[in-house]
Amino acid sequence: MSLYTKSGAITITCNKRLTPYLEQEVKDLGFTLEDTFVTGVRLQGTINDCIRLNLNLRCASQVLYSLKQFKAQDADEIYLQLKAYAWENILKADGYFSITSNVLNETINNSMFANLRVKDAIVDRLREKTGKRPSTGAELTGAVVNLFWKNEDAEIFIDTSGDSLARHGYRKIPGKAPMLEALAASTILASRWDRKSPFINPMCGSGTVAIEAALIATNSRPGLFRENYGFMHLNGYDDKVYQEERGLLEKQIVEVPGLKIIATDLSEQAIQNARKNARAAGVDDLITFRVCDFAATTIPENGGGVVFMNPEYGLRLGEISALEETYGRIGDFMKQKCGGYFGYIFTGNLDLAKKIGLKAKRRIEFYNSTLDCRLLEYELYAGTRDPRKQANNAE
Repeated sequence: MSLYTKSGAITITCNKRLTPYLEQEVKDLGFTLEDTFVTGVRLQGTINDCIRLNLNLRCASQVLYSLKQFKAQDADEIYLQLKAYAWENILKADGYFSITSNVLNETINNSMFANLRVKDAIVDRLREKTGKRPSTGAELTGAVVNLFWKNEDAEIFIDTSGDSLARHGYRKIPGKAPMLEALAASTILASRWDRKSPFINPMCGSGTVAIEAALIATNSRPGLFRENYGFMHLNGYDDKVYQEERGLLEKQIVEVPGLKIIATDLSEQAIQNARKNARAAGVDDLITFRVCDFAATTIPENGGGVVFMNPEYGLRLGEISALEETYGRIGDFMKQKCGGYFGYIFTGNLDLAKKIGLKAKRRIEFYNSTLDCRLLEYELYAGTRDPRKQANNAE
């Protein structure tokens, strides 16, 4: 039976707090989950299924196909277990592979040593069975083998992704403090946006949030922007399967008549970068970019959409006082110009968020790298209900 059609355990990883959005994505693709955990989900499937998952998922980091579970007290047992495995059936003897790992074992204090023992086991096995020695290195451009080892429990995977899926591949100019694409997509999926009404993104920076909104609205998947994956470098790889899956991505793109996505920033350079990134993603014609202060952003009347802002968090002491004024102005902007919309503020500084002067309807937990963050949702009433009254219940 081909490795690509043999059913096995698949673990899909993601950054902390993205699991609910990853879980929904996987279910929407028609898969049944066996388990969910803090940094991912688990299901049964083939490497051909992994191909589909890699091309479609927005919130994932890696798609790992399990080869073997075993017990190992120390790195020598890792070596012995893996040298006995038939790597010649999986990896190309004259190819290139890399090792990644997640290790917590008291016998070693450096995961690189565990990686070295995995590499040695594979190389020794292939040289013994084929007379050839593959190349190895840190670049995730070929086959990738992943080791999970916690205490005495070990599991070895083929990382079918290679480079992280959390970077969607279109962003050529990241700009200042960019939001990771998988995080941006997850925050949009967490919002109440219906993918048809206006999406307004003041303070857009390099454009990641606005671009992800356009991609989500048109059902354009990350696999459109990437041409190399770990699964391509295994024995038995059939490019026809990949090309068929990629062809489906093209067919499932939808048009959204009248879609309005508006992205603004005070920095002319940021807008230039955002335009270039949007062009690389193929959505520059769907986003209206403008250089202006956030408060001058055009808000379509009767839009009923979303206003999404990701202001600076003020990580250094001297920045706080200036940002207090900014957050206060954000609150005024939402009260005075955004009635009838849902407002979203993504921030890692809840003290500053209090300066907005509105009561959050929801406080959705995320991490931005290691920083504890919240996506704050505000229902901005229009008409007879005065949104300024919400200030009495401010954060």
